[in-house]
Amino acid sequence: MLWEDRDVRFDITPQQMKMRSGERIIDKLESIEDTKGNSGDRGRLIITNLRLLWHSLSLPRVSLSVGLNCIINITTKTVNSKLKGLTEALYILTKANNTRFEFIFTNLVPGTPRLFTSVMGVYKAYTSSKMYRELKLRGAIIQNKQLRILPQEQIFSRVNGVWNLSSDQGNLGTFVITNVRLVWFANMNELFNISLPFLQISSVKVRESKFGMALVIESSEASGGYVLGFRIDPLEKLHEVHKEISALYSVYSQCPVFGVEFVLQDKPPPENEQLDLPDKDETEIDESVSETADVLAAYLADGNHHDREPVFSSELGLAIEKLKEGYTLQTLWEVIPS
Repeated sequence: MLWEDRDVRFDITPQQMKMRSGERIIDKLESIEDTKGNSGDRGRLIITNLRLLWHSLSLPRVSLSVGLNCIINITTKTVNSKLKGLTEALYILTKANNTRFEFIFTNLVPGTPRLFTSVMGVYKAYTSSKMYRELKLRGAIIQNKQLRILPQEQIFSRVNGVWNLSSDQGNLGTFVITNVRLVWFANMNELFNISLPFLQISSVKVRESKFGMALVIESSEASGGYVLGFRIDPLEKLHEVHKEISALYSVYSQCPVFGVEFVLQDKPPPENEQLDLPDKDETEIDESVSETADVLAAYLADGNHHDREPVFSSELGLAIEKLKEGYTLQTLWEVIPS
């Protein structure tokens, strides 16, 4: 399952830091501070076509993985860095699993704007290439009975006389099979169509239906869990199409095409795509202490963005802002959770 672009994860394992199939490093920046959660800690920021990776240079287990699909907004913000003082930093607001997180990255090397240009440029390239990764219904993808080709797309087959079995009477249309997706559109109405990337396909089968033998394609839960049925006559042609789609799906699974293309104008000489993580110092890792709550708290963003009402605290003898549910004065003052 593809999680890299759809999750925000903290302190990930070295295995999760590695590039998955189809993921590639677009830029790598040294001397980047995670000012929000690890102020004062020098680290490395890796920008891929799916996510932003940051890890501490002194403690590699201190790391972040921020999926590009989770990003809500990217802007700049003036912050006070422990290592650089008052400076302009990159501010990123994200949302994952109904929780908002804030990330602030500060470039500790003066005169290098690549932190801003690389992250913003790659994010724009990601958002503009959703057709490679997301199921689309009734989109403007057909013009004069021809598929509008994506930049990295190649058409392999065009199959006429394909019945879409989504309604009782069926609709006659055309299949277009490419290296990244399946497209079907109705002959009588081009806007009645579906674009299904291989990335969102969970299974491709031939089985019996009330219309006879049909090609049945199930989409992933992330794309809605659709069950799509298509009838192709004669039966030999149906099996040929099924075989071709299955073969292309298998090839795609080995090396997915995510569609994110971005070229840096001032990129330094190419490096290998290894993250070059320093060796872990196992003596520094205490598995008996769970720091997950503290790590998340450092990055949590208040989605309401307003002050809470003041209440009287009998413990302090003062009026204070009303605490969030689940918090007490004692837990807020504790350095080490009890």
